[in-house]
Amino acid sequence: MEEKIDDTDRILLRALQADGTLSLESLAGRADISTNTCWRRVKRLEESGLIARRVALLDAEKLGLGQTIFVAIRTNDHSAGWLKRFADAVRMIPEVVEFYRMAGEVDYLLKVQARSVHDYDRVYKDLIARVNISDVSATFAMECMKNTTELPV
Repeated sequence: MEEKIDDTDRILLRALQADGTLSLESLAGRADISTNTCWRRVKRLEESGLIARRVALLDAEKLGLGQTIFVAIRTNDHSAGWLKRFADAVRMIPEVVEFYRMAGEVDYLLKVQARSVHDYDRVYKDLIARVNISDVSATFAMECMKNTTELPV
């Protein structure tokens, strides 16, 4: 369900998306509100779940995890038991940074951050050892053209 937010909330959310380390004083100044009002609004946005969490975004390239792979998975088994085993297996693989159930020709889409093609092969072998999959297709990103965590609020 969509939460009701006003223009001041949007200012706060945009600012925090760009820099989660901003002080309350800085946030309040951007929104032209008092620090106490700012604190109450941010607290409400956190409690409502609009601010899900505050994190540090790491540079995958500098960490040696510069190979981005999108993995399309198809299965012939759509049972609840298979899905649970598959989801549990995927969640156990730290290189999988995003995991989606899809509509259309592909059943599941994974985003994997790996060190290399060889490293991805290890991830692939780990995944197929854990669960039976009908078809796996990997696409290797050549260049990231846009990557943001900022939602258009």
